[in-house]
Amino acid sequence: MSHPSILFRLIAGQIAIHACMTGLRMGMPLYALHHGHSAAEAGVLIALFAVSNVVMALPWGRLVDRHGLHLPWRLAVTMAVSGALLAAAWQQAWSFAAAALLVGGAMGLAQVTVQRRAGMAADSAQERRKLWGWLSLAAPAANLVGPALVGLLLDHAGQSSVDRQAFAWAAVAVGLLALSSLLWVHGIQEAPSALVTSQQNGGGKRDLLADWRLRRLLVVAWATASCWDVHAFVVPVLGHERGFSASMIGFILGAFATAAAVIRPLLPRLSEGMSERRVMTAALALTAVWLGLYPLVQQAWAAALLSALLGVTLGGVQPTILSLLQHITPAQRMGQALGMRLMTVSATSVAMPMLFGSFGALIGVSALFWSAGLIAATGSRIAWSLRTEPQPPRREA
Repeated sequence: MSHPSILFRLIAGQIAIHACMTGLRMGMPLYALHHGHSAAEAGVLIALFAVSNVVMALPWGRLVDRHGLHLPWRLAVTMAVSGALLAAAWQQAWSFAAAALLVGGAMGLAQVTVQRRAGMAADSAQERRKLWGWLSLAAPAANLVGPALVGLLLDHAGQSSVDRQAFAWAAVAVGLLALSSLLWVHGIQEAPSALVTSQQNGGGKRDLLADWRLRRLLVVAWATASCWDVHAFVVPVLGHERGFSASMIGFILGAFATAAAVIRPLLPRLSEGMSERRVMTAALALTAVWLGLYPLVQQAWAAALLSALLGVTLGGVQPTILSLLQHITPAQRMGQALGMRLMTVSATSVAMPMLFGSFGALIGVSALFWSAGLIAATGSRIAWSLRTEPQPPRREA
């Protein structure tokens, strides 16, 4: 089986499980709000989707390093389908909370599994950047497929919009979508040399973090995720202050998402001849500039332009981080390194919105953007320090 075929099937499988998560992450809070629960409860429910990966990302990585593709994938599918059916059968707070933990954890495990397996075939910096650019498209695709499917069923599958019957059908549908991922990964072989023994796999996070490059790269990943979350959280508040309509705020956020998706497959060609650290340094420096300008604009079109520019720079940083992570990490510890990055990003997604909400009222929306710009500038400086030495070529998967 050719590598492009394997890559396509891995991406399709990841989209199927990831779309189960994004669909339920939209559908469960919406159902809760329609049935009398508060916005705060809905917010906690959304945060629970990331909690599993804060706690379990490192064990996920060790599991994937030890067992390769198929056993972790079957576990991820089992978790996703169980969570979806649990939410469909018992539409209560406890079942929604359990479903969020299960489905969110399934998405994280599937992501680490796919990233490790696909990454085994890349060698040069240009090949790695191309690989991670395509892999990074799975999340935006899932953010489109999952919510669209669930929203359609919530509106039309029941006797009334967002009733119990409609939600049950929606949850079952995304559960079946996750189950279908088994068809995509079936028959993909694990490279035998990529599997590791318990002795090779037994090191903990301290062993990985002994490498200063990984520590600094995780700081860059945190800075990128923080800027991403600031934009998603604060733009609606800024739009409200500026008097933008709800549709215009949606368009501004959509410009960011579209640009972030488009830049990823184009990045290898645009950055040809540049090292990963140069790409990250430049992208985060520009991110700091865009965030600094954001509070100064008064027109919606200018905000949409800055949003698109941020999508280009932040969207380009993410696959570059993964490319460099692969370069500096021993092959037998790749799953754990990917799990550590997932833990960092998930913790940011849980904690940062709460911090933004708390401090935003005290320091104002403009100061939040400027604070995020300072974070981006710091990340740019740290990225510049990430000099790496060439490594021997990785084995073909």
